[in-house]
Amino acid sequence: MGYAGGSKHNPTYHNLGDHTESLQVDYDPERISYAQLLEIFWAEHDPTERAWSSQYKAVVFTHSDEQRRLASESRERLQARLGRPIHTEIVPESRFYRAEDYHQKYYLRMNRGMLAQLQRYYPDATGLMDSTAAARVNGFLGGHGTRRELERDIDGLGLSAGAQDELRELVQGRN
Repeated sequence: MGYAGGSKHNPTYHNLGDHTESLQVDYDPERISYAQLLEIFWAEHDPTERAWSSQYKAVVFTHSDEQRRLASESRERLQARLGRPIHTEIVPESRFYRAEDYHQKYYLRMNRGMLAQLQRYYPDATGLMDSTAAARVNGFLGGHGTRRELERDIDGLGLSAGAQDELRELVQGRN
């Protein structure tokens, strides 16, 4: 979680300037393609909704001409399928500023028991923010991921047997 797209140096949540709340996705193209990430992005928001502020607008920040091309083509296909204008912007990348610690890993922060377990491995906020395990747990707590995905990942998350059982219970019934 962070801020991008604006002109203010070192924005904060309470002094955002013209930045947009954003997330930065680091991915392995051997495991998932940029085109697949775009499919997930389009499915996770209403691209026909107009932005009511720069803080909350939907935008794809591209890092290359190829990403811009793929994003534009996927937007055009979606617009043709929906038959309505798409308001999600596609713009060249800008500097990404991390949001304050309290804006990171929201669902994990709401579950103090699991947060405490992960903080054993990542006692500083930067380590926790950068942790793939913390991101996975946060996602499962937020309602994302299937039971099968959890079972595939659970042994590598650093959770006690009790916390593993709690997480299994939370995702029970998800395909």
